[in-house]
Amino acid sequence: MNFLDFFDIAERSLEIINPISAEKILAIGRMAGMSPGKTILDFGCGYAEPLALWAENFGVSGLGIDLRHKVIERARLKLERRGLSERLQVIQGNGSEYTFTPNSYDYAACIGATFIWDDYRVALASLKQAIRPGGKLLVGEVYWLKDNVPPDLAQSQTCIHNESWLLQTTWEAGLDVEYVVRASHDDWDKYEAGNWYGFTRWIEENPQHPERQQVIDRLHEGQMEYFRYGREYFGWAIYLLTPRSYS
Repeated sequence: MNFLDFFDIAERSLEIINPISAEKILAIGRMAGMSPGKTILDFGCGYAEPLALWAENFGVSGLGIDLRHKVIERARLKLERRGLSERLQVIQGNGSEYTFTPNSYDYAACIGATFIWDDYRVALASLKQAIRPGGKLLVGEVYWLKDNVPPDLAQSQTCIHNESWLLQTTWEAGLDVEYVVRASHDDWDKYEAGNWYGFTRWIEENPQHPERQQVIDRLHEGQMEYFRYGREYFGWAIYLLTPRSYS
């Protein structure tokens, strides 16, 4: 089974595909000063739930990009159903390769998808290019909660850093952290359990599927990682970042 197919299966009941709540997404939008007439470019937009929440509650408009065709189809249907298609568009593509007009958005967001650039530093540099003077970035990122991460876990997750590294790298990029909302254990549980629910329903509905065992294995591997490591070592947050205006 294709790697991305697992996500399509797991996320069937999820709208927000990160360990964060709608209330916290709205909180970061409020602190960012979102308001009617302002625009946003969202890299790795998923099912466009953050975009939809910001548009409905603050009146912003903009564009979302995601790699997966099924994700974009579902996002478009959602935006049509909620009457947001005139203000929000979603397109399929690799966000790291998307050509945009520099300095043309009030906000650039990447909520849990900086991996599309393979490097957090490159992600910040790319996002900065999208915003006009006075613009802000919204970046969702996983981080280590503790320094004593088991070696086997650290070796399997080399793209994850501790939060002090994220802060230092953010400063080096000429950005300051203006605000943050963090995932709680409840947020993580809801997100992880939502994925398990999707896998379980698919397994029940596809008893004769030739790749059923792969899905079962994926479910069990994910559960074991979360119960063994995830709750103790994984943190997640959305950071509101502002280009530094002082030297």
